[in-house]
Amino acid sequence: MPDDPLPDDVALLDELTALHRNFRAEVGRVIVGQEVAIDLLLTAVLAGGHCLFVGVPGLAKTLLVRTAAQALGLGSGRVQFTPDLMPADILGTEVLEEDRATGRRSMRFLPGPIFTNLLLADEINRTPPRTQAALLEAMQEQAVSVAGATRPLSPPFVVLATQNPIEQEGTYPLPEAQLDRFMFSVAMDYPSEDDELAIVQRTTREELPSVRPVIDLSALLALRALVRRVPTGDSVARYAVRLARATRPGPGACEAARRHVHWGAGPRASQTLALAARVQAAFQGHETPSVADVRALAPAVLSHRLVLNFEAEASGIDTRGVVAEVLREVPAP
Repeated sequence: MPDDPLPDDVALLDELTALHRNFRAEVGRVIVGQEVAIDLLLTAVLAGGHCLFVGVPGLAKTLLVRTAAQALGLGSGRVQFTPDLMPADILGTEVLEEDRATGRRSMRFLPGPIFTNLLLADEINRTPPRTQAALLEAMQEQAVSVAGATRPLSPPFVVLATQNPIEQEGTYPLPEAQLDRFMFSVAMDYPSEDDELAIVQRTTREELPSVRPVIDLSALLALRALVRRVPTGDSVARYAVRLARATRPGPGACEAARRHVHWGAGPRASQTLALAARVQAAFQGHETPSVADVRALAPAVLSHRLVLNFEAEASGIDTRGVVAEVLREVPAP
Protein backbone atom coordinates (compact mmCIF):
# COMPACT_ATOMS: atom_id res chain seq x y z
CA MET A 1 0.00 0.00 0.00
CA PRO A 2 1.28 3.53 -0.71
CA ASP A 3 2.26 5.80 2.13
CA ASP A 4 -0.11 8.62 2.99
CA PRO A 5 1.02 11.98 1.55
CA LEU A 6 2.34 14.58 3.98
CA PRO A 7 0.15 17.63 4.72
CA ASP A 8 2.55 19.95 2.88
CA ASP A 9 2.46 17.66 -0.13
CA VAL A 10 -1.34 17.66 -0.10
CA ALA A 11 -1.24 21.45 -0.36
CA LEU A 12 1.24 21.20 -3.23
CA LEU A 13 -1.01 18.66 -4.96
CA ASP A 14 -3.80 21.25 -4.81
CA GLU A 15 -1.41 23.74 -6.41
CA LEU A 16 -0.58 21.24 -9.15
CA THR A 17 -4.28 20.71 -9.87
CA ALA A 18 -4.77 24.48 -10.03
CA LEU A 19 -1.75 24.79 -12.35
CA HIS A 20 -3.30 22.30 -14.75
CA ARG A 21 -6.58 24.19 -14.78
CA ASN A 22 -4.96 27.61 -15.21
CA PHE A 23 -2.46 26.36 -17.82
CA ARG A 24 -5.23 24.87 -19.92
CA ALA A 25 -7.24 28.08 -19.73
CA GLU A 26 -4.32 30.34 -20.62
CA VAL A 27 -3.03 28.20 -23.48
CA GLY A 28 -6.63 27.80 -24.67
CA ARG A 29 -6.77 31.53 -25.33
CA VAL A 30 -4.47 30.87 -28.30
CA ILE A 31 -4.72 27.15 -29.09
CA VAL A 32 -8.13 25.75 -30.06
CA GLY A 33 -8.69 22.11 -29.09
CA GLN A 34 -5.65 19.77 -28.81
CA GLU A 35 -6.40 19.18 -25.12
CA VAL A 36 -4.52 15.86 -25.09
CA ALA A 37 -1.37 17.47 -26.53
CA ILE A 38 -1.61 20.33 -24.01
CA ASP A 39 -1.95 17.92 -21.08
CA LEU A 40 0.93 15.70 -22.23
CA LEU A 41 3.19 18.72 -22.75
CA LEU A 42 2.55 19.91 -19.19
CA THR A 43 2.99 16.35 -17.89
CA ALA A 44 6.40 16.14 -19.57
CA VAL A 45 7.50 19.45 -18.05
CA LEU A 46 6.45 18.34 -14.55
CA ALA A 47 7.84 14.80 -14.88
CA GLY A 48 11.14 15.89 -16.43
CA GLY A 49 10.57 14.25 -19.82
CA HIS A 50 10.49 15.21 -23.48
CA CYS A 51 7.75 15.18 -26.13
CA LEU A 52 7.67 14.26 -29.80
CA PHE A 53 4.70 15.84 -31.61
CA VAL A 54 3.77 14.01 -34.81
CA GLY A 55 1.31 15.62 -37.19
CA VAL A 56 0.83 17.20 -40.59
CA PRO A 57 1.72 20.88 -41.09
CA GLY A 58 -0.71 23.51 -39.85
CA LEU A 59 -1.82 21.87 -36.60
CA ALA A 60 -0.24 24.56 -34.39
CA LYS A 61 2.59 22.38 -33.09
CA THR A 62 5.09 25.25 -33.10
CA LEU A 63 2.54 27.72 -31.76
CA LEU A 64 1.65 25.32 -28.93
CA VAL A 65 5.27 25.14 -27.75
CA ARG A 66 5.74 28.91 -27.86
CA THR A 67 2.45 29.51 -26.05
CA ALA A 68 3.26 26.90 -23.38
CA ALA A 69 6.61 28.57 -22.66
CA GLN A 70 4.86 31.92 -22.17
CA ALA A 71 2.20 30.40 -19.89
CA LEU A 72 4.87 28.75 -17.73
CA GLY A 73 7.13 31.78 -17.67
CA LEU A 74 10.03 29.80 -19.12
CA GLY A 75 12.67 30.60 -21.67
CA SER A 76 12.28 28.98 -25.06
CA GLY A 77 14.42 28.45 -28.13
CA ARG A 78 13.78 27.09 -31.58
CA VAL A 79 16.00 25.14 -33.95
CA GLN A 80 14.77 24.50 -37.49
CA PHE A 81 16.35 21.18 -38.40
CA THR A 82 17.73 21.03 -41.94
CA PRO A 83 20.09 18.63 -43.75
CA ASP A 84 23.04 21.03 -43.40
CA LEU A 85 22.56 21.67 -39.66
CA MET A 86 25.68 20.91 -37.59
CA PRO A 87 25.93 19.89 -33.89
CA ALA A 88 27.66 23.18 -33.08
CA ASP A 89 24.60 25.04 -34.38
CA ILE A 90 22.65 23.50 -31.49
CA LEU A 91 25.21 23.13 -28.71
CA GLY A 92 27.38 26.18 -29.29
CA THR A 93 31.08 26.54 -30.01
CA GLU A 94 34.31 28.09 -28.76
CA VAL A 95 35.74 31.10 -30.53
CA LEU A 96 39.14 32.74 -30.30
CA GLU A 97 38.84 36.20 -28.80
CA GLU A 98 41.50 38.90 -28.51
CA ASP A 99 41.62 41.55 -25.80
CA ARG A 100 42.37 44.78 -27.69
CA ALA A 101 43.90 46.43 -24.63
CA THR A 102 46.42 43.71 -23.80
CA GLY A 103 46.57 41.76 -27.05
CA ARG A 104 46.00 38.56 -25.09
CA ARG A 105 43.99 35.86 -26.84
CA SER A 106 41.65 33.41 -25.16
CA MET A 107 38.89 30.97 -26.02
CA ARG A 108 35.33 31.97 -25.21
CA PHE A 109 32.30 29.68 -25.34
CA LEU A 110 29.30 30.93 -27.28
CA PRO A 111 26.24 28.97 -26.05
CA GLY A 112 23.85 27.58 -28.62
CA PRO A 113 20.04 27.61 -28.54
CA ILE A 114 20.01 24.44 -26.42
CA PHE A 115 20.75 26.58 -23.36
CA THR A 116 17.10 27.32 -22.60
CA ASN A 117 14.16 25.71 -20.82
CA LEU A 118 11.85 24.58 -23.63
CA LEU A 119 13.72 23.76 -26.82
CA LEU A 120 11.60 23.39 -29.95
CA ALA A 121 13.31 20.97 -32.34
CA ASP A 122 11.27 21.69 -35.44
CA GLU A 123 11.12 18.85 -38.00
CA ILE A 124 13.76 16.90 -36.11
CA ASN A 125 13.86 14.14 -38.72
CA ARG A 126 15.18 16.48 -41.43
CA THR A 127 18.76 16.45 -40.15
CA PRO A 128 21.31 13.62 -40.29
CA PRO A 129 21.86 11.29 -37.30
CA ARG A 130 25.09 13.07 -36.34
CA THR A 131 23.19 16.26 -35.57
CA GLN A 132 20.22 14.41 -34.04
CA ALA A 133 22.66 12.75 -31.65
CA ALA A 134 23.77 16.18 -30.39
CA LEU A 135 20.58 16.20 -28.31
CA LEU A 136 21.11 12.80 -26.69
CA GLU A 137 23.36 13.84 -23.82
CA ALA A 138 21.23 16.90 -23.08
CA MET A 139 18.02 14.86 -23.03
CA GLN A 140 19.43 12.22 -20.70
CA GLU A 141 21.99 14.05 -18.54
CA GLN A 142 20.63 17.62 -18.60
CA ALA A 143 24.11 18.75 -19.58
CA VAL A 144 26.18 19.46 -22.69
CA SER A 145 29.82 18.49 -23.34
CA VAL A 146 31.65 20.87 -25.68
CA ALA A 147 35.42 21.24 -26.14
CA GLY A 148 36.22 18.98 -23.21
CA ALA A 149 33.99 20.82 -20.71
CA THR A 150 30.60 19.69 -19.39
CA ARG A 151 28.11 22.51 -18.98
CA PRO A 152 24.88 21.87 -17.05
CA LEU A 153 21.54 23.05 -18.40
CA SER A 154 19.25 25.09 -16.17
CA PRO A 155 16.18 23.13 -15.04
CA PRO A 156 13.66 22.56 -16.32
CA PHE A 157 15.09 21.49 -19.67
CA VAL A 158 12.58 19.89 -22.04
CA VAL A 159 12.96 19.02 -25.72
CA LEU A 160 9.72 19.42 -27.66
CA ALA A 161 10.29 18.01 -31.13
CA THR A 162 7.98 18.03 -34.14
CA GLN A 163 7.85 15.56 -36.99
CA ASN A 164 5.84 15.49 -40.22
CA PRO A 165 4.64 11.91 -40.87
CA ILE A 166 3.80 12.52 -44.55
CA GLU A 167 7.03 13.59 -46.23
CA GLN A 168 9.72 10.91 -46.32
CA GLU A 169 12.03 12.34 -48.99
CA GLY A 170 15.04 14.07 -47.50
CA THR A 171 14.34 12.82 -43.97
CA TYR A 172 16.37 10.69 -41.55
CA PRO A 173 14.49 8.33 -39.19
CA LEU A 174 15.26 8.95 -35.54
CA PRO A 175 17.48 6.28 -33.94
CA GLU A 176 15.68 3.96 -31.54
CA ALA A 177 17.92 5.14 -28.69
CA GLN A 178 16.75 8.70 -29.21
CA LEU A 179 13.09 7.76 -29.62
CA ASP A 180 13.28 5.93 -26.29
CA ARG A 181 14.33 9.16 -24.60
CA PHE A 182 11.09 10.87 -25.53
CA MET A 183 8.61 10.41 -22.73
CA PHE A 184 5.65 10.77 -25.11
CA SER A 185 4.93 10.55 -28.79
CA VAL A 186 1.89 12.79 -29.26
CA ALA A 187 -0.21 12.11 -32.35
CA MET A 188 -1.86 15.38 -33.37
CA ASP A 189 -4.85 14.97 -35.67
CA TYR A 190 -6.96 17.38 -37.69
CA PRO A 191 -9.33 19.53 -35.59
CA SER A 192 -13.05 18.87 -35.48
CA GLU A 193 -15.33 21.02 -37.65
CA ASP A 194 -16.33 23.23 -34.72
CA ASP A 195 -12.72 23.65 -33.61
CA GLU A 196 -11.61 24.49 -37.15
CA LEU A 197 -14.38 27.09 -37.40
CA ALA A 198 -13.16 28.64 -34.14
CA ILE A 199 -9.59 28.65 -35.49
CA VAL A 200 -10.65 30.47 -38.64
CA GLN A 201 -12.69 33.05 -36.75
CA ARG A 202 -9.98 33.64 -34.15
CA THR A 203 -7.01 33.95 -36.50
CA THR A 204 -8.51 35.95 -39.36
CA ARG A 205 -10.08 38.81 -37.42
CA GLU A 206 -7.47 40.13 -35.03
CA GLU A 207 -4.10 39.40 -33.45
CA LEU A 208 -3.84 36.46 -31.09
CA PRO A 209 -4.25 37.41 -27.42
CA SER A 210 -1.18 37.75 -25.22
CA VAL A 211 -0.45 34.93 -22.79
CA ARG A 212 0.40 35.59 -19.15
CA PRO A 213 2.48 33.30 -16.89
CA VAL A 214 0.41 31.17 -14.52
CA ILE A 215 3.34 30.10 -12.30
CA ASP A 216 6.86 31.22 -11.41
CA LEU A 217 10.04 29.16 -11.75
CA SER A 218 10.52 28.35 -8.06
CA ALA A 219 6.94 27.10 -7.70
CA LEU A 220 7.27 25.02 -10.87
CA LEU A 221 10.47 23.38 -9.60
CA ALA A 222 8.73 22.60 -6.29
CA LEU A 223 5.92 20.84 -8.16
CA ARG A 224 8.46 18.87 -10.22
CA ALA A 225 10.04 17.63 -6.99
CA LEU A 226 6.60 16.79 -5.62
CA VAL A 227 5.84 14.45 -8.53
CA ARG A 228 8.66 12.15 -7.40
CA ARG A 229 7.13 11.95 -3.91
CA VAL A 230 3.56 11.10 -4.92
CA PRO A 231 2.86 7.59 -3.57
CA THR A 232 2.06 4.84 -6.07
CA GLY A 233 0.41 1.55 -5.13
CA ASP A 234 2.18 -1.71 -5.93
CA SER A 235 -0.71 -2.86 -8.12
CA VAL A 236 -0.49 0.27 -10.30
CA ALA A 237 3.30 0.02 -10.66
CA ARG A 238 3.06 -3.70 -11.44
CA TYR A 239 0.42 -3.04 -14.09
CA ALA A 240 2.73 -0.50 -15.76
CA VAL A 241 5.51 -3.12 -15.78
CA ARG A 242 3.20 -5.80 -17.20
CA LEU A 243 2.07 -3.52 -20.03
CA ALA A 244 5.65 -2.83 -21.05
CA ARG A 245 6.70 -6.47 -20.75
CA ALA A 246 3.68 -7.61 -22.77
CA THR A 247 5.05 -5.74 -25.79
CA ARG A 248 8.28 -7.76 -25.83
CA PRO A 249 8.24 -10.93 -27.97
CA GLY A 250 8.96 -13.99 -25.86
CA PRO A 251 7.62 -15.43 -22.61
CA GLY A 252 4.88 -13.26 -21.16
CA ALA A 253 4.21 -11.38 -24.39
CA CYS A 254 0.67 -10.91 -25.56
CA GLU A 255 -0.52 -12.35 -28.86
CA ALA A 256 -0.25 -9.01 -30.67
CA ALA A 257 3.42 -8.67 -29.69
CA ARG A 258 4.29 -12.22 -30.70
CA ARG A 259 2.72 -11.70 -34.12
CA HIS A 260 3.69 -8.14 -34.98
CA VAL A 261 6.57 -6.86 -32.83
CA HIS A 262 10.27 -7.35 -33.49
CA TRP A 263 11.50 -5.32 -30.49
CA GLY A 264 9.32 -4.23 -27.59
CA ALA A 265 9.42 -1.37 -25.09
CA GLY A 266 12.27 -1.30 -22.59
CA PRO A 267 12.28 -0.55 -18.85
CA ARG A 268 12.21 3.20 -19.53
CA ALA A 269 8.61 2.72 -20.69
CA SER A 270 7.63 1.20 -17.34
CA GLN A 271 9.27 4.09 -15.50
CA THR A 272 7.51 6.62 -17.69
CA LEU A 273 4.09 5.04 -17.23
CA ALA A 274 4.40 5.03 -13.46
CA LEU A 275 5.82 8.56 -13.24
CA ALA A 276 3.46 10.22 -15.71
CA ALA A 277 0.47 8.51 -14.09
CA ARG A 278 1.23 10.43 -10.90
CA VAL A 279 0.98 13.73 -12.76
CA GLN A 280 -2.22 12.71 -14.50
CA ALA A 281 -3.77 11.72 -11.18
CA ALA A 282 -2.84 15.07 -9.64
CA PHE A 283 -4.47 16.86 -12.59
CA GLN A 284 -7.74 15.24 -11.51
CA GLY A 285 -7.23 16.12 -7.84
CA HIS A 286 -6.32 12.54 -6.81
CA GLU A 287 -3.56 11.86 -4.31
CA THR A 288 -2.46 8.57 -5.89
CA PRO A 289 -2.55 7.28 -9.48
CA SER A 290 -4.85 4.52 -10.64
CA VAL A 291 -4.78 1.83 -13.33
CA ALA A 292 -7.01 4.09 -15.44
CA ASP A 293 -4.27 6.74 -15.47
CA VAL A 294 -1.74 4.19 -16.72
CA ARG A 295 -4.09 2.94 -19.45
CA ALA A 296 -4.83 6.47 -20.65
CA LEU A 297 -1.10 7.16 -21.07
CA ALA A 298 -0.12 3.85 -22.66
CA PRO A 299 -0.56 4.85 -26.35
CA ALA A 300 1.61 7.97 -26.00
CA VAL A 301 4.25 6.12 -23.95
CA LEU A 302 4.52 2.81 -25.80
CA SER A 303 3.77 3.45 -29.47
CA HIS A 304 7.12 5.04 -30.45
CA ARG A 305 9.08 2.40 -28.51
CA LEU A 306 7.94 -0.58 -30.60
CA VAL A 307 9.72 -1.90 -33.69
CA LEU A 308 7.30 -3.85 -35.86
CA ASN A 309 8.20 -6.87 -37.98
CA PHE A 310 7.60 -7.40 -41.67
CA GLU A 311 4.26 -9.15 -41.13
CA ALA A 312 2.85 -6.09 -39.37
CA GLU A 313 4.07 -3.72 -42.07
CA ALA A 314 2.68 -5.96 -44.83
CA SER A 315 -0.67 -6.10 -43.03
CA GLY A 316 -0.83 -2.33 -42.58
CA ILE A 317 -0.73 -2.54 -38.78
CA ASP A 318 0.84 0.38 -36.93
CA THR A 319 2.25 0.58 -33.41
CA ARG A 320 -0.81 2.28 -31.93
CA GLY A 321 -2.94 -0.61 -33.17
CA VAL A 322 -0.60 -3.03 -31.41
CA VAL A 323 -0.78 -1.00 -28.19
CA ALA A 324 -4.59 -1.07 -28.38
CA GLU A 325 -4.48 -4.87 -28.63
CA VAL A 326 -2.04 -5.05 -25.70
CA LEU A 327 -4.42 -3.00 -23.57
CA ARG A 328 -7.26 -5.41 -24.44
CA GLU A 329 -5.17 -8.51 -23.67
CA VAL A 330 -3.42 -7.50 -20.45
CA PRO A 331 -5.91 -7.70 -17.58
CA ALA A 332 -6.12 -4.79 -15.18
CA PRO A 333 -5.72 -5.66 -11.49
